[in-house]
Amino acid sequence: MRDKDSTGNNPTDASRRALLRGAGMGAAGLAFAGLGLGAGMGRASAAVASQTGTAMPAYVGPEANPYWNSIGPYVNFPQKLPLLRLTDRPVQLETPRHYFASAFTPNEAMFVRYHLPGEPNSVDLAKWRLKVEGQVESPLSLTFADLLNDYEPHDVAAVLQCSGNSRSYFTPRVGGGQWGNGAIGNAKWTGVRLRDVLEKAGVTKGAVQIQFQGLDFGKGPAGYGSHAFLKSWDMDDPALDEAIIAYAMNDAPMPMLNGFPTRMVFPGKFATYWVKHVSWIRLLDHEDTNFWMAKAYKIPDTPDGATTPEAVKNGDVNMVPIGVADMPVRSFMATPDGATKAVAGMPLTARGVAFSGTGPVTKVEFSTDGGQNWREATLGTDHGPYSFREWHADFTPDKPGQYMLAVRATDAKGHVQPKDGLWNPGGYLWNKIEQQQLTVGPAA
Repeated sequence: MRDKDSTGNNPTDASRRALLRGAGMGAAGLAFAGLGLGAGMGRASAAVASQTGTAMPAYVGPEANPYWNSIGPYVNFPQKLPLLRLTDRPVQLETPRHYFASAFTPNEAMFVRYHLPGEPNSVDLAKWRLKVEGQVESPLSLTFADLLNDYEPHDVAAVLQCSGNSRSYFTPRVGGGQWGNGAIGNAKWTGVRLRDVLEKAGVTKGAVQIQFQGLDFGKGPAGYGSHAFLKSWDMDDPALDEAIIAYAMNDAPMPMLNGFPTRMVFPGKFATYWVKHVSWIRLLDHEDTNFWMAKAYKIPDTPDGATTPEAVKNGDVNMVPIGVADMPVRSFMATPDGATKAVAGMPLTARGVAFSGTGPVTKVEFSTDGGQNWREATLGTDHGPYSFREWHADFTPDKPGQYMLAVRATDAKGHVQPKDGLWNPGGYLWNKIEQQQLTVGPAA
């Protein structure tokens, strides 16, 4: 239980009342909430800024993307600040670099990644239910208010990262969304423990896997029948122990494009399992063979998820779901960036964030000579093992010229970012040491 404040009130109760108001739920009952103008659930019709213009082609090489972000135009969607567009259908929006100087990503700046073209833009909370069904003793049909009022709330600061984040840096190039580094963000997620809900439903001995489904729909890859986005875990997977059904993001109702009213949170795991608008939880008596489990999001069954194009071509690679992997340790440098003006003899501060899916970051190192020499950076507040952690390093370039800045992180299990990038056919698990060239001019 959480402590009461000096007034004798439980802060959680106050925050839950605020969430009810923020989601459009007052004393009169559950009211409509969402982005659309009509009740019910419908295809997204989010307005795009007039400056969008003609879509720019994804960067396809043959060399790696030379930029920190992808090359799409800035666009405006409801409840979002200007983000970089990869595609309109399905919606894929990337977070710009400057947001990665802080540990927590504003809700309005969090990246967006849908798999199907029919994402919802409205949810009627009077009608919406979270259903728990299948191999359970007591099927559940939970309202939003049930989740807020009937279960103990739980908070976790955790990084949300698209599996294909940084895919545009792979060489040889691979198919899929050509993300730069910005398909990632960090938030404080509030919700109910998945295990608490399952305990109430009573899982039977016949349950083999647990499947999650949201409200997005539409035709996926041709020939695969992937009209709905479904993700599953084995019932004995440890990821279920830390999972929450989140109804708040940074102490506010989450934006529609990030999963309102609820989404799954699996700390340390890639975002493909963090199902948005989660509305069905099914306990299955068989292995899930839908496209999104049987065909998509597979990585080589190797220690680091790496292989070669030749091995894939020859059929020598066993592929397994990416859920078996935790997100590898990574760090980002928000500043200096390519536009930074530097003068010899004047101090500068490099800033950014670091994280790992296997435990807390314990060290960040900074280099001004491309990684030949390293020194420890200063770490910011520890917000938990799955959160971004800020870092900064002060330095003064002593003479004009070209400097190659670099940053690398180490986590509590001793994992260190590698110097070289890996390769696999899905474009997953990228965590190469990041570098940034800095031009320093003379003082006179």
